[in-house]
Amino acid sequence: MPAWTFLTNHAHVLLAIARNPDARLRDVAETVGITERAAQAIVADLEQAGYLEHTRVGRRNRYTVNPAGHFRHPAEADRRIGDLLSLFTPAPSAEADQGHP
Repeated sequence: MPAWTFLTNHAHVLLAIARNPDARLRDVAETVGITERAAQAIVADLEQAGYLEHTRVGRRNRYTVNPAGHFRHPAEADRRIGDLLSLFTPAPSAEADQGHP
């Protein structure tokens, strides 16, 4: 494992959720390489800051990412997180945009 990475755990959690909005936090934690408790804390941070929101679907959560949210660091505050998401997540297909599976 490298001593440091370019993206924080917050960014990794956000990307994991953007890739799979129905993911369980257990799966997000495993993907990122953190504990489930750490993933829960990060999701709470992201929700409180307005980057994420969740909706209950049965016994699970479905997450929605707010791509219009701006980066928090002053050096990147003029950029939206949607720019980062577009680098690391596939673009939605035309069929998905029209509500088709």
